[in-house]
Order: sequence, then structure tokens, then C-alpha cells
Amino acid sequence: MEFNLDTLVRENIKKMTPYSSARHEFSGAATVFLDANENAFGSPLPVNYNRYPDPLQWPLKEKISQIKGVPPSNIFLGNGSDEAIDLLFRIFCEPGQDNVIIFPPTYGMYEVCAEINNVAVKKVPLTRDYQLDLEATEAAVDANTKLIFVCSPNNPTGNSIERGAIEVLLNNFAGLVVIDEAYINYARQKTFITELTEYPNLVILQTLSKAWGLAGLRLGMAFAGQPVIDYMNQVKYPYNINTATQQLALEALSNISSVNNWTKTTVVQKDNLSEALLALPVTEKVYPSDANFILVKMTDARRIYEYLAGRGIIVRDRSKVMLCDDCLRITIGTPEENNQLLEALKKYMA
Repeated sequence: MEFNLDTLVRENIKKMTPYSSARHEFSGAATVFLDANENAFGSPLPVNYNRYPDPLQWPLKEKISQIKGVPPSNIFLGNGSDEAIDLLFRIFCEPGQDNVIIFPPTYGMYEVCAEINNVAVKKVPLTRDYQLDLEATEAAVDANTKLIFVCSPNNPTGNSIERGAIEVLLNNFAGLVVIDEAYINYARQKTFITELTEYPNLVILQTLSKAWGLAGLRLGMAFAGQPVIDYMNQVKYPYNINTATQQLALEALSNISSVNNWTKTTVVQKDNLSEALLALPVTEKVYPSDANFILVKMTDARRIYEYLAGRGIIVRDRSKVMLCDDCLRITIGTPEENNQLLEALKKYMA
């Protein structure tokens, strides 16, 4: 089937009149702002935050555009990637009628957002080597399937999904293929951003929470064709990214060299930690990872998780997740943190 965005968008979304502030409607330079009922005298902070933020975050998008090589009109910024995920459900999925496809084990918010929006979820498990089952995916797609979510590198398994398999989805699925690249900075596989002009049904999610170290700012990015981005901007809340986040993110994006160094260090530490864990009798397997974490199969993972937690070391227990039996997901920390983990595991075995 040929991709047609107009047939995917919910009728009420196509007919809605989006909220428009005076800052939306005005372009140019202004010195007197009497449009938004703000406190004109300032704020009780060293930096004034008495004015509403730029609703479309143009300076920030222009900086991201320079880094990613994508026009600002193809960028959506959200309160974390979760906002972008939720918007895709609200724009494209009719509650109680449409469905989406996910590939467990995968990021949990796809299913949570589906449940919030009353959208059915079709689960097509990954294969034993954590890749897409294309035959099962094809069988799961029906006339009401609007979105397919592919997490690559995948969370919690850490591996990248084979590029060719994703391309099969993009070439054959009439809905939107959403590729969640939250961990792409750590991956050997290149981003799909370069394919935006080739696939009108492609949406890419990235974030500043991982490699950029800005999890506390809650800033997610979506990249897609302009028609999709326009719908997302129409449906989002008017001022979804606060001024402080915009200012701090803009400052951080000027320090790419530090991010690159942290990324390289994380990859080295991941290799070191994986090797050290494999030397422990409690470790059965460390799965290959293109992310800043590793999935580790251990003897009695739940008991080890509770032991570590009792000593102030928090990892993620994935032992009850599909295809992750007796596995812990361990984020790569600083060398000191990684050593603390290893020492605690040695004491556990003593």
C-alpha cells in the first residue's frame, strides 16, 4: 500500500483549530509585550522568567539543525521523547479502533501511551537474537495498524536492529514507522536521519537525556517530514518547553567535544565492565550492546538485584521480562561506580 498521510490522521485532528498565542502570530522584533497577561515587573529570581517561552523553540531548533543536518521545520521538540510518543498516538490513532505494533522486549512507554489513549497493542516478540520477525510482523498488520515502534538500539537488550529489516518496514508499511534512537550516539550503526527525505512515513525519536547528559532537563526530539511535524506542533500544548530548558540546552549544544569524549569513555568502560562481569561465576552471559548499558544474564538475578539494592547500588531487574529471563540491565557508570558494583558482586559470592 502507498503511504498517504491524510488517511492516517484522525478526522477530529484534521478539523481542529489549534491554540494560537500572540507569540505564534507575531514575527519580527518587539520591545513591548502586552499580549499575554504576564507580570511585566520581572520575577523573584536572578534571571527573569516572567515571559512565556518561545512556543516553537526556533533558536534551539536552528542549533539542532546545524548538528543533525536536518531543517528546523523537520524538528519537533518535546518534554522528553515521551511527549512525542504520546502525540503520535493522539494524532494518528482512533481510540478503541486503531492499533500499533511493538516488538517486546522493548521500551515500556509505547504500551503505556497506548493504554492511556485506548489504542490496542499488537506484540510481535523479537527473535531469540533480538531481531525483527518480519514474517510475523506482516501477519500482524491490518487495516487499522497506524504505527510501528522500533527501538534501535533496543532497550533493554542494547543491540541495534538490523538496518535492512527496518528498511523492509519502511518500504512496505502504509503507516508510520517510528524509530526510537535514544541510544544512537553509542551505536556503530548510523542514524536513520539521513533517510528522512526518502521515507515520508519515517519518524525518528532522539533525546538529550542519554549521551548529552541532560536527563534532568527533559528534552526529546522528533525528526520527520514537515507535514507530520506540523501536526505535532498543532496538537502539542502551546508552551511545552520552558525557557530555562531552552536556554540550558542551547548552551549545552555548543559543547559537542565533551559529549564525544564522554561517549568514547562510556564505550571503553562498557567493554571493561563486560569483561570483568564475565569473569565472575554469577555471570552467565553479557549480551552485545550498542547502548550505554548492558543486559547481563546472571544466576538468580532477582536475588542479586536485591543484594545490590541493599548496598545502595541500583540496577534494573529485567528477569521477568519476555526473552530476558534472569537478566539485569546495568547502566555503564563512572570507573569508580563500576568498581563498586564489581566489588559488591565479589562480596555476594564470598
